[in-house]
Amino acid sequence: WPEIYKGRGAVNPPHVFRPTVFNDPIHGHVEMHPLLVRIMDTPQFQRLRHIKQLGGAYFVFPGASHNRFEHSIGVGYLAGRLVQELNERQPELLISSRDILCVQIAGLCHDLGHGPFSHMFDSMFIPKMHPKSKWKHENASLAMFDHLVSVNALEPVMKDHGLVLPDDLVFIKEQIAGPQNTSVVFPQWPYKGRPEDKSFLYEIVANKMSGIDVDKWDYFARDCYHLGIPNNFDYHRFLKFARVCEVDGKKQICTREKEVGNLYDMFHTRNYLHRKAYQHKVGHIIETMITEAFIKAEPHIQIQGSEGKMFTISTAINDMEAYTKLTDHVFEQILYSSSSELAEARKILHNITCRNLYKNMGQTQAKKRVEVSQEQLQKWASELATCRPESDLQGVTLEPGDFVVNIINMDWGMKEKNPINNMRFYCKNTPTKTTQISRNQVSQMLPDQFAEQLIRVYFKKRDEKTVEAAKINYVKWCMDNNFSKPQVRRPLISFIYCMDLYLKLSLDKVARPVNRSGFPSHRQNS
Repeated sequence: WPEIYKGRGAVNPPHVFRPTVFNDPIHGHVEMHPLLVRIMDTPQFQRLRHIKQLGGAYFVFPGASHNRFEHSIGVGYLAGRLVQELNERQPELLISSRDILCVQIAGLCHDLGHGPFSHMFDSMFIPKMHPKSKWKHENASLAMFDHLVSVNALEPVMKDHGLVLPDDLVFIKEQIAGPQNTSVVFPQWPYKGRPEDKSFLYEIVANKMSGIDVDKWDYFARDCYHLGIPNNFDYHRFLKFARVCEVDGKKQICTREKEVGNLYDMFHTRNYLHRKAYQHKVGHIIETMITEAFIKAEPHIQIQGSEGKMFTISTAINDMEAYTKLTDHVFEQILYSSSSELAEARKILHNITCRNLYKNMGQTQAKKRVEVSQEQLQKWASELATCRPESDLQGVTLEPGDFVVNIINMDWGMKEKNPINNMRFYCKNTPTKTTQISRNQVSQMLPDQFAEQLIRVYFKKRDEKTVEAAKINYVKWCMDNNFSKPQVRRPLISFIYCMDLYLKLSLDKVARPVNRSGFPSHRQNS
């Protein structure tokens, strides 16, 4: 540690900087380098205090009140822990104090670009406002980091702490979002911040190879703590056995072969969190409603950015001065407004606070994973409203705008692939030799598939007769599209009733034989 805090330069003598100690509920007393504290004490970083880590899940889980601020501190701390463990265990890696400090800064700043309600902003709101945009919060993290360094005049401070600019700034940003020069073609080394013999440093904050990184370690532990869900993954064991080995000519972070079960526990924990919390149906409905409120409020919310220019909620991503002012507070700004222009948006948010939520029609699956555009979602909403003739609706009117179709993609972080196949393991007696461990070598009870796609349908109206008609349409729509047997949860139409309806509708299709279970034979497995 002391070497990390020595100032560099031929003129000034080296001096020791004292770390600041924070008491974190997850990691205990953590020490933060003075440069990290300088970064934290800026408006751009303090903004993260006002962005919920789990977005709309806080409306479902009362304990999920934690924010991006404390998560970022945790990731910065764990990034330092891992790189220091490697340095102490393998001094031949020549990890410098600059390397350690840059890795810590990358961990601290990796989430600077999150918008209101975290992933709701970049996975729901921005795609609806700008369907062709490929913007993600990682893009904004880089822009916000540059803005933070610039407006707070941190370059001289960074140099005082031994960083070499601009190389180390490039290295920090590459750890957050990957190579900046996307024109580089494999097998050329795509990174500029560090040479290939330090490739392992890029696996600490955001591991593009296996997905095993300190970002996940912190949010698993922190989210489980606040959600009241057990965390089966112990990152301390990974720290204990982490080692850099040469794999196919590149240096890669590996672990002991006996730790493979712990890594499967890590991804099981990830999957469990997604199913029980991150993709909770009520939390998802609430985020859908917040998104719709933001869309209706979009023309009427003005945020001042650089040079006095005004931006809306969705265009603030193009100006970091404006984006610094955009946090979860926009929810209350709309909710407590009195402007007639915000009346529709205000009503939606008021309904959230009063728990007058959209109805969950159910959940189904397509045969194969599909890439769905905003246009396809709108087409499906139209089909849901019109899949039965009006004469069958008994006076009920269903409009495409009454339905919301959401796609939930769940995987282990690498789509259909098993991320542990990209991990290498060493044995106690041969720490320089690595091997792969296949799924079958671990257990016959591990999953065969590592990704699935869920299709959820929500309905905006709440009167029982209309909801019942909508659910019948939903069941028919699932059959028309050859989706799996729908899960229908509300008591207005029981699951058995819907399955009976599914059978009756399927009998209309003579070409599709029905088996005794009451479902089309080629769709028996849901």
